Amino acid sequence: MFWLADYTSLFCSCLTPRQTAIMAAMTPFSLYLHIPFCRRRCTYCDFNTYAGLESLIPAYVQALCCEIRWVAALAGERLPVHTIFFGGGTPSLLPAGDVAAILEAIHQAFDCAEDLEATLEANPGTVSPGYLRDLRGMGVNRLSLGMQSAQAEELILLGRQHQLEEVAQAVRWARQAEIENLNLDLIFGLPGQSLGGWQGTLAMALSLQPDHLSLYALTLEAGTPLAQWVDRGLAPEPDGDLAADMYEMASERLERAGFLAYEISNWARLHPHLGAMTCRHNLQYWRSLPYLGFGAGAHGFAGGVRTVNIASPAGYIQAMAADPMAAGGGQPAFPASPAAEQATRLTPETMMSEYMLMGLRLAEEGVSGEDFERRFGVSLAERYGQVIEPLARLGLLEWLDGGGRLRLSRRGRLLGNVVFRDFV
Repeated sequence: MFWLADYTSLFCSCLTPRQTAIMAAMTPFSLYLHIPFCRRRCTYCDFNTYAGLESLIPAYVQALCCEIRWVAALAGERLPVHTIFFGGGTPSLLPAGDVAAILEAIHQAFDCAEDLEATLEANPGTVSPGYLRDLRGMGVNRLSLGMQSAQAEELILLGRQHQLEEVAQAVRWARQAEIENLNLDLIFGLPGQSLGGWQGTLAMALSLQPDHLSLYALTLEAGTPLAQWVDRGLAPEPDGDLAADMYEMASERLERAGFLAYEISNWARLHPHLGAMTCRHNLQYWRSLPYLGFGAGAHGFAGGVRTVNIASPAGYIQAMAADPMAAGGGQPAFPASPAAEQATRLTPETMMSEYMLMGLRLAEEGVSGEDFERRFGVSLAERYGQVIEPLARLGLLEWLDGGGRLRLSRRGRLLGNVVFRDFV
């Protein structure tokens, strides 16, 4: 872990004038808050989540507020913030009073935009009308519900704890609470899933009139129960070709329903007055803009430095309660906190690679050649021309705006991993 003396020297010496200018322009930050608690882990989940630790929530919230204040103080000035995202885990397991305490700490420590986007992820069975009204009253204006499927047998396979009717109920309560932007998460490419079943899930999701849909292809992560069942022959191997058909069908269906495919896995409803109901927080990641991560296992990226926090909730709480100076480690430097397990200065090559990997996920926008050159001092064609040209000949990449923008073609979205590996 880097601490003040060598970290600050590294931070200052490695910034190029261009990067310094970007930081000086005070690009608005995004804040990610990781809430790692679950009542039970889903069978496919490989995230930093823990079941049966709800007793730690009060101490965890206190540590989270402490980390927010700590990092804000290290910044030396009130950083502008335009999005907040409570992810997990199951953030909706937090009592409303704890969400309010975290938001209060953020507003005291940062300069929050008037049009702040504040998202909270929720499982449908963990919310109530009063809870959602409380969230809206304290400024949460975007809700992301983990619907995942409209098929009862698929919900059982995934280890989801909600019933289908609870999804419709949660959507109704969210609308009554006047939450402005409602997202539904869906998963496709499941073992044994049929095209007809997926079509039914899409139809059910659209009938709920969400503002945003996130459609994720299942990845079997080693060590998860679902992966073990497939390995043992207890569940069928997912069909990759069928999953591609599901993606194409969903793309066509959502386009007809008035949704914009603005990212490989994300669709935003085109509102007649508000425009595309995108997730501004996730756009921050895909555009390689600065964000701070708070909580156990949270990642952050600012000023060319990536931070990764201690994964264990108990370890995180302990780290934020300890005095790093007394422990002999020295005081951490922005953007790290005492809970940071890693604070890594990324090389220009790594940042260019990640810029491409993230930016090419933006289905409509793609990568801006002007922004790339402004950030890195070299043109997109100079740095990646030998990679781009063969992929363009294969019809996987396409230039727009007279060569000013590069994006995946429609075919390229289906073969994104083939494209991305050439930029690593």
